[in-house]
Amino acid sequence: MVYVFLADGFEETEAVIPIDYLRRAGIQVTTVGVGTTMPRSSHGITVMADISEDAFFPTEELEAVFLPGGAGVENLSKSETVRRAARLGFGESDGIVIAAICAAPSILAREGLLKGKKATCFPDVIDVLGESYCDEDVVVDLPYVTGRAAGVVSEFALKLVELLRGPQAAKEVASRICLPD
Repeated sequence: MVYVFLADGFEETEAVIPIDYLRRAGIQVTTVGVGTTMPRSSHGITVMADISEDAFFPTEELEAVFLPGGAGVENLSKSETVRRAARLGFGESDGIVIAAICAAPSILAREGLLKGKKATCFPDVIDVLGESYCDEDVVVDLPYVTGRAAGVVSEFALKLVELLRGPQAAKEVASRICLPD
C-alpha cells in the first residue's frame, strides 16, 4: 500500500503519473486529502481523495508514503498527519519508503530526516536541503527517494515501482506506456 498525500496546490503530473505507474504495477495506492477530500491542483484540477487525513492509519501493508510537490507543499507541511507519515521511514528497519518530489523534499529536511542522507529537489528549495542536496534528477538514499521536479516524474515513478516490485515490474510498466529504454 502506498499513501499519496494531496493538498490544495499539488502539482498534477507529480501526483497523477506516479499513482498511475504504481497502479499499473499492481500496487495498491490510496490518496489522502490534506485539509480537504477534494484538493485542487496547482492548475485548477480538483480530485476526490480516497480518504481524509483524519482517516490515515498506517497498517502492516504500508510500503510507502509519497509527497508530491507544487505550491501544495506549504499546505502539506502544515499537517501533523503528513509530518507523522514522513517520519514513518525514519527507522529504516521497517522497510517503508518515503518518496518526495519537487519542493516536497523540503518537508523531510525541515523535519530533520535528511541528516546524513542525500536528496534532490526543485531548485527553489535547494537551500532548505543544505548538505543533503545532490544535483541529480532522482536520488535514492533509503528510506528516501527524491525527485527534482515534474520534468523527471516518469523516471521518479519508475524508480518507485522498481523499489517496491523489482526491476522487471518497472520495465513492464515502461514498456506498456512506450517509454524508450
